[in-house]
Amino acid sequence: VSFIQGRGNKSSGDNFHAAPNIDHSQDFVRKDIKGWMRWLREEIGYDGWRLDFVRGFWGGYVKDYMDATSPYFAVGEYWDSLSYTYGEMDHNQDAHRQRIIDWINATSGSAGAFDVTTKGVLHAALERCEYWRLADEKGKPPGVVGWWPSRAVTFVENHDTGSTQGHWRFPGGKEMQGYAYILTHPGTPAVFFDHVYSSNYRSEIAALLAFRNRHKLHCRSIVQISKAARDVYAAIIDEKVAVKIGPGHFEPPNGPRKWSPALEGRDYKIWESS
Repeated sequence: VSFIQGRGNKSSGDNFHAAPNIDHSQDFVRKDIKGWMRWLREEIGYDGWRLDFVRGFWGGYVKDYMDATSPYFAVGEYWDSLSYTYGEMDHNQDAHRQRIIDWINATSGSAGAFDVTTKGVLHAALERCEYWRLADEKGKPPGVVGWWPSRAVTFVENHDTGSTQGHWRFPGGKEMQGYAYILTHPGTPAVFFDHVYSSNYRSEIAALLAFRNRHKLHCRSIVQISKAARDVYAAIIDEKVAVKIGPGHFEPPNGPRKWSPALEGRDYKIWESS
């Protein structure tokens, strides 16, 4: 960067102007980073990595660091703007999620990524009562979770978007709809600390987590979208869980399976089959 007269190679990613670049292309730099990460892993006890601003350097270096440290879990933050036309969010967010997928590919799948696409689509759907946004043009989930669910880390809020910073807050009062979505769908859902320990959502989130575990929903669970209309979204997951979010009406059809209500809250409802 301009205020540091360094002698490293040109950046392999975008600049972050709060700090100078680290030249990951240098062997001795990567050796130092891997040594530090091994110390954190083996001596301090960390078993996973959360990689910040991964747009700032090539994802291939991430694979080197993951291979050297064998984390239990790793996730990168690839956060950029979704697609808009004249200030209106586009329905098709394929280009946005493809950039996240490209980064995951660069790591050879050694790290997942936060599903920023899904968060953005949830914002628009819930704020504007446009739940049709939650199905892409092929009838699949519109975020990274619709293309590479085992590497998608879904979330409602984090320390940047909410909390004291508030850079991109989830629509107020609709957070539990977001959790009903991510905690029943594939991907690896992340629950925000503040929502568990500094809000009234703790018991509802705990019930959703217990439900997900009881039904063994997982990162590769299969989603069948039943309805994506103006005021309601509904889906059946792994043929044993049904969920609807939004003020509109939906009931799962009874047939070979009988559906029983399991959880319910403000503008969301979940059923289990028997």
